[in-house]
Amino acid sequence: MDLHVLIFLLPLIFLAGFIDSIAGGGGLISLTAYMAAGIPSHVALGTNKFAACSGTTVAVGRYIKSKQIDIKICIFSAITALIGSTIGSHLTLLVSDVFIKYLLLVASPILAILTVVKKDSGDGGELVENARVYIICASIALVMGAYDGFFGPGTGMFIIFFFTTILNMDIKKACGNAKVINLASNVAALSTFVVNGNINYKIAIPCAFAQILGSYLGSGFAIRKGSKVVKPIMLIVITLLLIKVVYDLFF
Repeated sequence: MDLHVLIFLLPLIFLAGFIDSIAGGGGLISLTAYMAAGIPSHVALGTNKFAACSGTTVAVGRYIKSKQIDIKICIFSAITALIGSTIGSHLTLLVSDVFIKYLLLVASPILAILTVVKKDSGDGGELVENARVYIICASIALVMGAYDGFFGPGTGMFIIFFFTTILNMDIKKACGNAKVINLASNVAALSTFVVNGNINYKIAIPCAFAQILGSYLGSGFAIRKGSKVVKPIMLIVITLLLIKVVYDLFF
């Protein structure tokens, strides 16, 4: 491993952790960076997942400390996210991801418009937990877990969007809960990469520290600023996702 590879990667992985801890979608930056550094795709995926899980764990800890996580909702949602991720990973063997890319091509601009137009989304008060809320959260986590296992980019951002728009959940709580669901889904995928030896630890460990620092600062920023910072970051993630989808489909 050349030092210039790490010099190239570390600032980008820090940025990925910062963005991911606020609105999800950091993988759009980090995975692209690993690929651009010349790391083989299967190793890049495993290395990215190792660093991402490290950063997400720190972000979750910070959201828990700030009481921005609903433990009961997260338990139910994490379980269904794991189930969904398993289903999604199996679907990749059976179905082409071209359909989901065309769907995102249409959905991404709509999500961007709704994020801008619905200025009050994410400003909700205390969420009243009942059976309906648990079912909706678990259903969102199941679908998003399947998406994460099947395709992946922007999963956290989608969870935050659905939590704030469908349940009118406070945006900081939505970010915290989304991180827990993301972590559950990512840990399942990470275990597969570890078993198959698809992680370059000489790169993954330094990058994990960069992602941890980015995640720590990003989650603190989100907790302090709320929707003032989360929504603009969500728009950035949507834009990055749209660019990726267009590139994959037409170039």
